[in-house]
Amino acid sequence: MAEVLDKKTERYLGLDWGEKRIGLATADSETSLALPLKTVGSLEEVLETIEQEEIDVIVIGSPKKMSGQAADSPAWLSFVEQLGERSGRPLEFLDERLSSLAADALSGEDKEKAKRDEIAATLILQDYLDSH
Repeated sequence: MAEVLDKKTERYLGLDWGEKRIGLATADSETSLALPLKTVGSLEEVLETIEQEEIDVIVIGSPKKMSGQAADSPAWLSFVEQLGERSGRPLEFLDERLSSLAADALSGEDKEKAKRDEIAATLILQDYLDSH
C-alpha cells in the first residue's frame, strides 16, 4: 500500500506597495485562490500580518515602466530590503504595471483607495499563483 505524503499547505501574502498605503492579499497552496485582506500603512503592520497569518512566501508587485524598465524607487528598494531581512521569508516579485488600472476597473463606482490597493494585491498574488 502506497504511503500518502502529507504536503504542507503554504500560505502566501501578496503586496501592492505604495508610499502611503500597502494593499495585502492572502492565499494558500491548497486552494490557489487569492483574496483581499486589508490595507496597512507601514512595514511594521506588514510584519505583524506575516506572523498573524503564518505566511510562508511573500509576493510583491515590482514597479516597472510601461517600457518594461525597472522603476524601482529608493523608498521601494528600502522597503523590500527591510522586509526580506526582518521577515525571514522568501520574496517573489511580479510585474505590477497594470494591477492598479485593473483594480480600478474591478472596484466599480466607489473607488476607495484602500480597497483598490487590496484588489491590486489580490491581482498580483493571483497572477503569481496562476503562473506557478
